[in-house]
Amino acid sequence: MTSHGHHGYHLVDMSPWPLTGSISAMMLTTGLVKWFHLFNMDLLCLGLLGTLLTMIQWWRDVTREGTYQGLHTSLVTKGLRWGMILFIASEVLFFFSFFWAFFHSSLAPTVEIGMTWPPQGIQPFNPFQIPLLNTTILLSSGATVTWAHHAIMESNHTQAIQSLALTVLLGFYFTFLQALEYVEASFTIADSVYGSTFFVATGFHGLHVIIGSLFLSVCLYRLYNCHFSAGHHFGFEAAAWYWHFVDVVWLFLYVFIYWWGS
Repeated sequence: MTSHGHHGYHLVDMSPWPLTGSISAMMLTTGLVKWFHLFNMDLLCLGLLGTLLTMIQWWRDVTREGTYQGLHTSLVTKGLRWGMILFIASEVLFFFSFFWAFFHSSLAPTVEIGMTWPPQGIQPFNPFQIPLLNTTILLSSGATVTWAHHAIMESNHTQAIQSLALTVLLGFYFTFLQALEYVEASFTIADSVYGSTFFVATGFHGLHVIIGSLFLSVCLYRLYNCHFSAGHHFGFEAAAWYWHFVDVVWLFLYVFIYWWGS
């Protein structure tokens, strides 16, 4: 029995957030175009603000429905699990396209880039410096988020908060080091197909690390407010799945683009 009748589904109430979210996303994309062509960030900042406010209020409503109103039944949670699984599968295909572009150019370099890989004039990163450190950081964060999951399952609130906070710190530290790496790069996204594939693949991964870090930060806030229990913590579980996906993608990036590709 639910508040909606004799079924286990959650029929959501009318909400303004899909509308405000779509309008904000439109302002965000058109604001990017305006920034690129006219060097004016007004519309971009407005789109970012609208998107941020929509996210905060929409997530607040979902948290309220699942934590306080009891609307996330086992059947609803099953649907959320499949939704997250399909989303991660789509992300796998998203990154697959970047690796396809990389291998298409690197396995058979054309005469336009000197028939060598990396192309002539490109000085790639040393894979045993910052990239190796970032690999260690992300693998460590995968261990700490698993530690947090086990702590939640065992109702160890203190250890769960400590391990999840450490995961968030490692995520933002990774982002800081990657930004430092970009600043020190000897090539740009405009330097042949190598620069394009390198910065698009690693840049989108960096964006996913930022999103995952924010996802885990929200979970840390919810964990601090005792929203999760041993039997009700899918919000955290989804964030952990996403984080493990980010870890695995980085391993492929490190092995093929940083190490083999250099």
